Order: sequence, then structure tokens, then C-alpha cells
Amino acid sequence: MKKLGLIGGVGPEATVPYYLGIVYGVQKKLNKPFFPPLVIESLSCFEVIRMSSQNDKEGLTNYLLAGIRNLAAAGADVGALACNTGHMVFQELQRLSPIPLVSIVETTRAETQRQNFKKVGLLGTSATMESDYFTKSFTDSGIKIVIPKAKDRDYIADRILNELELGIVKEETGDQFIHIAEEMAQEEKIEALILGCTELPLLFQNKTLSVPVLDTMQLHIQALVNKILEE
Repeated sequence: MKKLGLIGGVGPEATVPYYLGIVYGVQKKLNKPFFPPLVIESLSCFEVIRMSSQNDKEGLTNYLLAGIRNLAAAGADVGALACNTGHMVFQELQRLSPIPLVSIVETTRAETQRQNFKKVGLLGTSATMESDYFTKSFTDSGIKIVIPKAKDRDYIADRILNELELGIVKEETGDQFIHIAEEMAQEEKIEALILGCTELPLLFQNKTLSVPVLDTMQLHIQALVNKILEE
């Protein structure tokens, strides 16, 4: 069994379900009362979003790498970022990291392929929607990524930063996100929607969408549970 090191705090609203999903996920797999060893390094989502929006890849790499090294020093065998946006520097982190890392992007791409989706929508921070770190893996695999219109991207990014990252969940914000997603389904004919920010599930709880939803956080949690139990 491997000890997982998790970069959390990016933001806290996602870190808590990550923790619970992982420890109870391992327990369920083992079918006995047990919780796995796990260490969390809590960083600031506001620093990650600031550096990503400024395209400060060097600063973002150094910030996240310092956290990963702390996880390794605490005995972690494998690491992960509980955050999509930080993955814009994932390749560099993977190259420099003292421990192997499990990618949320590659995990989501693999599940998209498994379900044979060829055209999917993507919601997330500005960096996630507008840079190519998320879309490249999909495009290389023959999957088209569709993002919202510019005004909708601005709205989504603002609500992530100023509401969700602060733990604020508004019914009207959720309704607007559903409206944006349904517009993409109707106009762009997307086959599924990727929730490319680990706080977005907060808005989609108890909501109905006409296309399947790929929750990057839940997919990542399952991949991490499997990695922990890997011999």
C-alpha cells in the first residue's frame, strides 16, 4: 500500500471531499474498517489562480513543487494536486518531483475515451478553459474540446474565484452554469460536460443536465484510491 501526498487548499471546498472520498474509498475497496496513511499540504487557491492567470508558469511551478517536496519529506510515495488549474505546469512538476504524480487531466481524458465521447464541453478557471494544458491531451486522442463563449467564460471564472473558492454556493449561480452548459449542448452538440474545476460539483448537485457530466474530482479520487492500493 502506498502513502498518498495531496496538495490541497486549492481550494478547501474540494480538499475536504477529496480526503473523505479517498479514505472511505480505500476502506470500501478493502471491505474492512481501515483508513490509509495520507498527508495533505495545504496551499492557497488564490496564489494558484493569480499565477495561472498571469501565465507565471515558473512561479506556479516553484510554488507547487515546494509543496510536493514537503509531501515527499513527510513520507508520501505518490502525489497529486487536488486542483485542475495547477496542472498547467504538471509536466514540469512531474519532471522535477521526487515522487510520481497522478494527473487529473490524464485521468479525465482516459475516462472520456473509455466512454467513447468525441466532443465534450469544458468548464473551469480561465487558465483551464483558455490555455492548452487541458485540451492538448484530448485533442491528441481525437477528442474535441468546446469551451463557452467569452462572456460566459468571464462569468464562470469570476464565480469560481469570488464565490466557490470562498465556500459560497448560490442557487442562481448554479442555474446560470446549467444554462451555459445547455446552450453548449444545443449549439455545439457536445456529448458530455467536463467539470474542470474541483469546486464546480458544488453547483451541479441536484441539478439536471441533458448530457452526461464528467466530474474530474470524483474521477481523480477513484484513480488515487486505486494507486494507493496498487502493489
